[in-house]
Amino acid sequence: MESACRKDKPKLNSTPTRGDRSRQKSAQQELKHRQRAEIYALNKVMTELEQQQFEGFCKQMQSQSES
Repeated sequence: MESACRKDKPKLNSTPTRGDRSRQKSAQQELKHRQRAEIYALNKVMTELEQQQFEGFCKQMQSQSES
């Protein structure tokens, strides 16, 4: 009786095909490359800011010692 009430659903092929896996891998590599580039750019900006702040600190300390 139970099997008569149950509707058979067609099974969906959930395993990615070779082309899908290749596209996913390529997309992941592109994402990693972009994130890495963003991290390097951010690191450069932060280093420049740190250098500017250090130079300002040195000038401030020098002007205080002259006074």
